[in-house]
Amino acid sequence: MYTVSVEREFTAKHYLIGGDFGDENDLHSHEYKVQVRLTGDNLDNHGFLVNIDDINRQLDNTIETYREQTLNDLPPFKDVNPSVEHFARIFCHAFLDGMDASGIESISVRIWEYEDTWVEYSRHIT
Repeated sequence: MYTVSVEREFTAKHYLIGGDFGDENDLHSHEYKVQVRLTGDNLDNHGFLVNIDDINRQLDNTIETYREQTLNDLPPFKDVNPSVEHFARIFCHAFLDGMDASGIESISVRIWEYEDTWVEYSRHIT
């Protein structure tokens, strides 16, 4: 099994809803770190699982949707608490929407909300 992983950092804002989460109920920003990991058994005719340039391009495009935005205001978060768990799932699906997933068996998106705290969302493609 091969794994290709790319990471980036970006800032976005949110506020938690649906409960008493103290200061997290107020609008605040996080310096998020995101890692996308793609896995599969087969390489293409160039010896790539996925061209890293394609991953970088799609990761940058996906991040631009969220960079400096308030997550609560974006359509995928309508009526959803913008927890880092939901964010990892939503980010994963947005990333895949613009990516050629042929040859990829699974994807994992890990998002750090704090330096020592992360959540991972994974799904099988094939």
